[in-house]
Amino acid sequence: MLIGLWLSKNDNQVRGVMVTGATALLGLAIYLVFAFLEMRETMPADQYPMLFTYSAPWFKALNIEYAIGVDGISVVMILLSAIIVFTGTFASWQMEPMKKEYFLWFVLLSSGVFGFFISVDLFTMFMFYEVALIPMYLLIGVWGTGPKEYAAMKLTLMLMGGSALLIIGILGIYYFSGATTMNINEIAEMANIPVEVQKIFFPFLFIGFGILGALFPFHTWSPDGHASAPTAVSMLHAGVLMKLGGYGCFRIAMYLLPGALDTWAPVFLVLTTISVVYGALSACVQTDLKYINAYSSVSHCGMVLFALLMMTQTAITGAVLQMLSHGLMTALFFAVIGMIYHRAGTRDVRYLGGLMKVVPFLSVGYVVAGLANLGLPGFSGFVAEMTIFVGSFQNADTFHRVCTIVACTSIVITAVYILRVVGKILYQKIPNQEFYKLHDATWDERVAVIGLIACVAGLGMFPLWADEVINGAVAPVINHISQLAVAGL
Repeated sequence: MLIGLWLSKNDNQVRGVMVTGATALLGLAIYLVFAFLEMRETMPADQYPMLFTYSAPWFKALNIEYAIGVDGISVVMILLSAIIVFTGTFASWQMEPMKKEYFLWFVLLSSGVFGFFISVDLFTMFMFYEVALIPMYLLIGVWGTGPKEYAAMKLTLMLMGGSALLIIGILGIYYFSGATTMNINEIAEMANIPVEVQKIFFPFLFIGFGILGALFPFHTWSPDGHASAPTAVSMLHAGVLMKLGGYGCFRIAMYLLPGALDTWAPVFLVLTTISVVYGALSACVQTDLKYINAYSSVSHCGMVLFALLMMTQTAITGAVLQMLSHGLMTALFFAVIGMIYHRAGTRDVRYLGGLMKVVPFLSVGYVVAGLANLGLPGFSGFVAEMTIFVGSFQNADTFHRVCTIVACTSIVITAVYILRVVGKILYQKIPNQEFYKLHDATWDERVAVIGLIACVAGLGMFPLWADEVINGAVAPVINHISQLAVAGL
């Protein structure tokens, strides 16, 4: 796609390359899901389900390999990323100016995301992590809105600070494990990092990835970045990029350093509980539609980290379902908000009203996103949140159950701000006569919105396929972590 975009001579060629590439990518992701399910049927249930692996020497002096592979968690994240890239392409159909340059950076960002999810080598994963972050600065700083330079700089500096913590943690794992490789699975199988060393490096990794996952109090970059980013970048940023945080916390921090969980898990569980409730409360007092959804994302991504730290198979399965669900519904939210802003010229709730009369298609899209966000049965949000809370309550001790009860209050708070905004901007009196001139969604916008609605509703009504894919990956990792944590390794 990058080469095709680079050789494109006009806007029509750019669109053609993007649509062709995004469609092929989505088709390959769907094929990967079915191929993965078919291969999993032939494997023992207790075997670590890393399939489609490939490894080649890259930098022998440091034992770095280009090592890739996928398990169930990787597969659903790749599918999510492909869906967002496909729908984001149509949401950016009218992007101006410099359409070619915009899509070049958009594809580079997407490439970093895909590379991160398939990486099995620590260095390779970190490299793709950086590739996914750097394009955000230009995509927001050049094509964004509002205080875009400030938002781009704040986002970049915060995430680069997280990267500095990550490289410390990765080097600590490599040095103290005594490994002759940076392969994640081989380091995990060795299980020889002293527990005191694990306790030192665990917070570096969890906070480093947690910054991208909007961990309190390191979340402040997220609302500003979301608010200033172009529509499709907001979709990819909130829908996929923030999932790198939860994925990294589970795949690296918890999987490779299980001996530190008894010490650090309660601390981070308190912080994630604060993220869940604080994000929902903050969304209640916002007046900008993007800021409302941005703080909602802080709450929902906090729920991912919250569920991971509960350390039950059901809760962690719910965490992955939440990553998938939130990615779809927040992409739908940002897509519709961007389309409304393009027409009305404002995202301020105080100056919007009666949109159901003038742009009914976009209004229905917003309602569906809102209902999924507040966890209405039949949509993806209900499946994910119920799995998380049921799994979290399986912990019998008072501390975990109190945290679960506190986190559950976010459901009510979410309903408050979603229903308030829906009632205000869609059904109240039209505040401006100019709004009667607004036109509803164009065909390209309808493709993006309908695709995301179908995914949100499809996951909500047919979640068993995702549960089957995810559980096969979660169970062996949970067993590995539990065994080493009990053994004190």
